[in-house]
Amino acid sequence: MTDVRVPTLGESVTEATIATWFKKPGDSVAVDEMLCELETDKVTVEVPSPVSGKLSEIVAQEGETVGVDALLATIAEEGNAGPEEVTPKVGKGADTAAESSGGYSGADNTGKPAPDDGDAGGAGAGGDDVDVMVPTLGESVTEATVATWFKKEGDRVEADEMLCELETDKVSVEVPAPVAGTLGKILRQEGETVEAGGKLAVMNRGASAGAGGVSAAPDARPEAGTADRRDGADVEDAPSAKKLMAEKGVDRDAVTATGKDGRVMKEDVMRAGSAPKAEAPAQAPRAPVSSDDAAREERVKMTRLRQTIARRLKDAQNTAAMLTTYNEVDMTSIMELRNEYKELFAKKHGVKLGFMSFFTKACCHALQEVPEVNAEIDGTDVVYKRFVHMGIAVGTPTGLVVPVVRDADALSFAAIEKAINALGEKARDGKLSMADMQGGTFTISNGGVYGSLMSSPILNPPQSGILGMHKIQERPMVIGGKIEIRPMMYLALSYDHRIVDGKGAVTFLVRVKEALEDPRRLLMDL
Repeated sequence: MTDVRVPTLGESVTEATIATWFKKPGDSVAVDEMLCELETDKVTVEVPSPVSGKLSEIVAQEGETVGVDALLATIAEEGNAGPEEVTPKVGKGADTAAESSGGYSGADNTGKPAPDDGDAGGAGAGGDDVDVMVPTLGESVTEATVATWFKKEGDRVEADEMLCELETDKVSVEVPAPVAGTLGKILRQEGETVEAGGKLAVMNRGASAGAGGVSAAPDARPEAGTADRRDGADVEDAPSAKKLMAEKGVDRDAVTATGKDGRVMKEDVMRAGSAPKAEAPAQAPRAPVSSDDAAREERVKMTRLRQTIARRLKDAQNTAAMLTTYNEVDMTSIMELRNEYKELFAKKHGVKLGFMSFFTKACCHALQEVPEVNAEIDGTDVVYKRFVHMGIAVGTPTGLVVPVVRDADALSFAAIEKAINALGEKARDGKLSMADMQGGTFTISNGGVYGSLMSSPILNPPQSGILGMHKIQERPMVIGGKIEIRPMMYLALSYDHRIVDGKGAVTFLVRVKEALEDPRRLLMDL
């Protein structure tokens, strides 16, 4: 047996809290594979496995406080755990096949014999069971709703074939089959809420995949996921904080983060949970409905995404001192410029020249002069962003999402168009990741594509400004003392009056108007 002990935690740090165990007793581990994560009041420390073998016993459980050099667990070295017992693991917290056979077996728990697919690698019947787990859902997302099962019990599936789709309050997540075989037992039905790392179903691995071919892909998957999590560890909320938020029902947006790079720590959640809660306004009662009308109604439960959109938009109205200012822009110059260069642009860059790159460039230019529109409030501080991560509001069949074009102020017209096109395709296909929608500093919303002539966009918290574009409509305008027909667009800037004064908001909108009406100003930084 080899002991796993608490490593040195750093200067003046004598104890830590066990945040997350990535392995369970009986799991096989490789040298330097992450076993658990410890959380101190300063940093998060990962504890690697000192040897290859099988995790024998966990001595200190999640949530316990341990001192330096305290015993965490013991590992039976590789000589005591034969390779034939090592089974595929599916994601964080996956069970070994031997363990899952104790909880569920295709033959024992359903009363039906397991499919006669032969023996994969000579293992026992229990060794053919592979758990389908809820994948990592993204930063600050701890649970999801099972939206759709694409397969039913007894169906044959191939490795990486989609089994089901989960819906979080931000994105949809598809769950692929970890191995080729038969879907045995579906443990969580459509409409049920599941937590990250929870078990969705059990598969029976088919012999057609072969023992060697099955283990390669699943075995690689946890390591890739672990690497991804370590790479983003400096910005991911502390595991104990996410767990506490889920237990107490604390919204991530209601927590003021004090950790490095905006990381939410356990203490932040405790402070947010102890803060007095504002009394929720009573919901207006439904109007009386006759029996005839009730028979013609259809009641559909709001999706998690729609619920989140509704809550965040209402929170924005309740929190910010939101005000909207308007202007109009003559689109003649941009339309002439597009018509003149659109073919050359598409031929050279492989993407069409649209309006969004002009508006993005114009906004980046104006934000340099009025930086408070690109800032946000953090407690009693104003945080000025010396970069522009431009959010582009996109309507999808499931609701409004705002993917982000990062460092838009440093991109060319072609790079902006390519980034917007790529994000738009991912949004329409439901492939946006959490990373695609985080970190925006300012947002552009184009209601004009739906025919909107004028509107007042709502802020996207914690941002302090959002520009609304609208329909281009020919209108009579007085130009040089004469009436001419010009393609005109109304612009609307909604802003947080707590940090953006009226002068700054109007100046911003005027600078956008000037840049769009004379695009040469963008080239000369005027």
